[in-house]
Amino acid sequence: MNTINKIGENNMKSVTIQLETLTCPSCVQKIEVALKGLEGVDKESVKVMFNASKAKAYFDDDKVSVEQLEESIAKMGYEVKNSKVKSV
Repeated sequence: MNTINKIGENNMKSVTIQLETLTCPSCVQKIEVALKGLEGVDKESVKVMFNASKAKAYFDDDKVSVEQLEESIAKMGYEVKNSKVKSV
């Protein structure tokens, strides 16, 4: 079974979250930990790209919403520019 089908067969989505410029590698780690801590997020798929100021992950939209993903980042003081969601 591949990683995107672990949580929910029919409800998995892919999200790319564009962030304001990240200032240090520890920012990347903090955001990854926050996203991985949310129920419904495929922890293996979480990737934050420092140079591109983006976060990507697969999530089950029956368990967690894009808004919750964005809020978890915003609560740490990082600004979310926009998010793009795709069905997988």
